Amino acid sequence: MTLAMSNEERETFLADVRIGILSIEEAGRGPLAVPVWYDYEAGGDLWFVTDRDSKKGRLLAEGQRISLCVQTETPPYKYVSVEGPISEISAADVEIVTRPMARRYLGPEGGDAYIASTGGSEERGGSIVVRMAPSRWLTVDYTKS
Repeated sequence: MTLAMSNEERETFLADVRIGILSIEEAGRGPLAVPVWYDYEAGGDLWFVTDRDSKKGRLLAEGQRISLCVQTETPPYKYVSVEGPISEISAADVEIVTRPMARRYLGPEGGDAYIASTGGSEERGGSIVVRMAPSRWLTVDYTKS
């Protein structure tokens, strides 16, 4: 019996609202690993928003492959680790990208409050949307044991 998830199981798991740990190669050091809000729909690109001038943003601009790992927090544990090339980096629009992401994680009121407290970055051109095309998956679902 395998603990690996099926394609449908892994895509459903990744599409759920979870915090992901993004890993980005950093020359001469271990990879930068940071938590991110992300979004994913089965069969599509995984994407997230970040500040263009952050350390994360600067490393992503180099166009490397990236990895994202998401997991459950309680036993029996499940996780999905996905890796792939950056397929696109573009300017983030607050109404098209950032507000929907904030609402995904914080609900309508919390998301709008988050945008109000952090707003303006998109208008200054500071936020970017990063898209990754998943090409390599590693999964474990201990509920299968």
